[in-house]
Amino acid sequence: MLLFTAISVSAGSAAAGTGPARSTRHPAVRGGAPAALPPVGNAATGARLYQSCMGCHSLGENDVGPRHRGVVGRMAGAVPDYAYSAALRQSGLLWTPANLDKWLTNPQKLVPGAKMYFSVAKPQDRADIIAYLAQQK
Repeated sequence: MLLFTAISVSAGSAAAGTGPARSTRHPAVRGGAPAALPPVGNAATGARLYQSCMGCHSLGENDVGPRHRGVVGRMAGAVPDYAYSAALRQSGLLWTPANLDKWLTNPQKLVPGAKMYFSVAKPQDRADIIAYLAQQK
């Protein structure tokens, strides 16, 4: 009934000559306010920002943290020659860009008991680092 009413109102506005038909659907039908899209990452900026990660990580070698080459698309805790925390090994996480963003926002909130405590506060910086890591296959 609600959808029918919305269509009728939109069609009525156009027919009355008050301008183009606009959707007047109820917020519950359209799902409320749209979620903000994450920022688009810039890999070149991410390469520069990644230097702050290099105190513990590198692309090709395990260090304090595991190597990052190929991290996007890899299961968390899957580098065979790195001693992960039990929490991360058992997390079942796939390192998608969305999960990496959550991780870099607050690793302990995403996986309590993980070894990593470092976070990246700015959404654009996280997006840039993730864009850079996505290129490192």
